[in-house]
Amino acid sequence: MGGGMALLFAEDGVHVNLSDPSEEAMDAVIAKAEKSGYNGKITKHTDYDSLCKSLSTPRLLVFSLPHGGVGDKVLEGLMPHVSRNDVILDCGNEHYANTERRQNKVKDTGIRYIGCGVSGGYQAARAGPSMCPGGDKSALEEVLPLLQKVAAKDKTGKACVGVVGKGGSGHYVKMVHNGIEHGMMSAICEAWGIMRKMDMGYEEIGNVLKEWNASGELEGTFLVSIGADLSHKRGKGDDPSTQKTATSEQHPLVISEVLDKVVQDVTGEEGTGIWSNTEAIELHVPAFTLNIAHAFRLASAFRGDRERASEALDGGFPPSELEIQDKKAFIEDLRQATYASCLASFIQGFNIIARADQQHEWGIDYSQVWQIWRAGCIIQADYISDELLAPILKSKPSSDDLNLNSSSRVAQDIRKCFPALRRIVAKSVETDQVIPAISATLEYFKVASGTDLPTSFYEAELDYFGSHMFDRKDDTDKQVQKPMEGKHHFEWKPATSQKEEYGKNYTF
Repeated sequence: MGGGMALLFAEDGVHVNLSDPSEEAMDAVIAKAEKSGYNGKITKHTDYDSLCKSLSTPRLLVFSLPHGGVGDKVLEGLMPHVSRNDVILDCGNEHYANTERRQNKVKDTGIRYIGCGVSGGYQAARAGPSMCPGGDKSALEEVLPLLQKVAAKDKTGKACVGVVGKGGSGHYVKMVHNGIEHGMMSAICEAWGIMRKMDMGYEEIGNVLKEWNASGELEGTFLVSIGADLSHKRGKGDDPSTQKTATSEQHPLVISEVLDKVVQDVTGEEGTGIWSNTEAIELHVPAFTLNIAHAFRLASAFRGDRERASEALDGGFPPSELEIQDKKAFIEDLRQATYASCLASFIQGFNIIARADQQHEWGIDYSQVWQIWRAGCIIQADYISDELLAPILKSKPSSDDLNLNSSSRVAQDIRKCFPALRRIVAKSVETDQVIPAISATLEYFKVASGTDLPTSFYEAELDYFGSHMFDRKDDTDKQVQKPMEGKHHFEWKPATSQKEEYGKNYTF
């Protein structure tokens, strides 16, 4: 990511001074720059003193670092060499709490620290990523023209970057972006798995995904589009020379050789998906699709455990082959179910952001979040963005007013897709298809709009053993509309001593 962004800045006429523990890595970036004709635009430095002396003031220092303690170590090393009004632009996928801690640490020195989430992967880092900065207002105003120059551009040519809000809001919004991404990816891969059990070939599925991406509710959805593309790629994934013969039948389809094992959360390469779900739980936001998508990734990672469990269960519960009479109608149902899950991921993600915004008082500008996600990011979804989000987010709602479940326009699409979602889940349950995110989405929409949940029994049991109180159906005050402790208790069973409970002859 860092090397790609260095080349991107150089391409736009910015002189870049690199510092990295690996001289080999810096030399590789410089070689690429020279090959592209950016001679002299990128230079390297092996110590912070020479790096900072090479920059004009106020300096702009861009971080592209792994999350966690690395950023603290680099910041500590830089502090003796930087000056008041210098700007640090942290473009790593950092936890927002670390960002805010560092912002507070440098505040009295006059150093301005921006947390900037960057989306789009290593390819977008080179071509122009979606950028999500938050922090000091003066620093944001100074660096925004540069970021607008290098960021991805939407269909109208407008840069996919904007001032999100105060504090660690930039990294927070990017964190939730990744949670949404995981929900969408899970649903799409589940749909892919169902089509495989329909005896559809890899390239045939790719063609279906291409159609999904071309029009309808999944139009312009990045994850669907790359799924269509990768379905036709031939060669060996670790052999670049074979990529030149992508259409040659002598090489297998790469997707046919990929093992079912997602390890990024476990190996520590990604923290954002974990943090998104932790935040949802700690903020008391129901996020069924995002939660189960993460659990699915975790189960996927531990393939050895799955193999042992399969052996213990005499092969487990593999999905059956699907014999579908009306294939076209079923695939249309599957498309709508996949879309419903992607939409649920956005709804849940925005609910998390809004609740955090209320708590931290970041003053998030949701119109800017909309613009940032228009292009260059992994969750780009043109239909959702243009048809559903634009009318809501461009009006700059407050976090108190932002709940997409309450939107009549969003509800229109949910009502339309719900029957197809239910049919896909029913057929999948009948035939043991693997659909954790899609099935969780069905339950989410039922619960999120439900006004007769069986949790009245749950509440009664809590009051029975814990005297946790409950509200009554005939209560009319506003308290029952909010998550507050109820006003009523019923003595379901009087508390008694052990002797009274077990009889007078009970001995201790």
